[in-house]
Amino acid sequence: MAGALVLAACGGDGSANSTAAPAETSTTAQNQSTVNGTVTVYTGRHYGIEPVFEAFTAATGIKVRFTTGSDPQLRERLKAEGKNTPADVLMTADAGSLALAAADGLLASLDSPTLTAVIPEALRDPDGRWFALSRRARVIMVSDRVAEADQPTTYAGVGDPAWKGRICLRPATHPYTQSLVASLIKGEGTQRAEEIVSSWVANEPTYIDSDTKILEAIAAGECDLGITNSYYLGRLISDKGSFPVRLVWPEQADGQRGVHVNISGVAVTANAANPAAAQALIEWLATDGQQQFADVNNEFPANESVSPNKILQTWGSFRVDPVWVGEFGRLQAEAVMLLDRAGYQ
Repeated sequence: MAGALVLAACGGDGSANSTAAPAETSTTAQNQSTVNGTVTVYTGRHYGIEPVFEAFTAATGIKVRFTTGSDPQLRERLKAEGKNTPADVLMTADAGSLALAAADGLLASLDSPTLTAVIPEALRDPDGRWFALSRRARVIMVSDRVAEADQPTTYAGVGDPAWKGRICLRPATHPYTQSLVASLIKGEGTQRAEEIVSSWVANEPTYIDSDTKILEAIAAGECDLGITNSYYLGRLISDKGSFPVRLVWPEQADGQRGVHVNISGVAVTANAANPAAAQALIEWLATDGQQQFADVNNEFPANESVSPNKILQTWGSFRVDPVWVGEFGRLQAEAVMLLDRAGYQ
């Protein structure tokens, strides 16, 4: 977990069953010929997940049933259901949620040479309880109206008084905000992290509980900058061809920490009824299905042998904060308290 990673950009609640037409046979499928049946997934990752599951079914013959919800909702549901849960797999949109689920005893430990070979150490649990499938960079987004020379280049820079009344941020209740602040606590120390968050609050931000809506507000002139996950801009560019907001990779100067990168990750539940099929799904998503899983939502692959898609490539390379993503769960409660002290809504 030591050393900075560099990502080079080159190189509704409910359930459903997924089926698909035959597709090209996968390497993972050939190694899972004795695994069958249905795997049930609780997923906090909503965007584009159904076609990925359909491709897995086509490659392996294993059917997928899935239920969507927020990460905290699904974690609490697993707790309440206990041994009676139908879930074989928990998939989340945030590393902190996986770390908390592991701490609560909700996840099984996997012995998977396949996963340890392709998922970097900084992006998985040391005890094999969860693994990243994609990386989600949380970055500064700036209106094209703002001169590049004036744009902030650090998370602390968002708190410069010049931006008072001009920023849009996600609320304190969202895991993305909590994990970002947890990373500040880990990297900067509690006192400095609180100073940074307090400076954001002093700039009287508009709180919007949607990264897409934050980007749309920037485009509409309702604010000039915000902090969002990079893939939301990728989706808007994919849909519209262009969008009047640009991405800034923060913390890139010598001595700075690097971009805060969260993950979308996955685990086998402790009470899985079909753990073999669950492991087959996770291994397939990390290997044969990795390109589709990452590309469908414009995310960076966790498997470093897989290249980012063309939209991501246009954004160039960047240095990543090397902190182990499991820290986001360990420090979540402290982050929530810091946000409250700072008056962040």
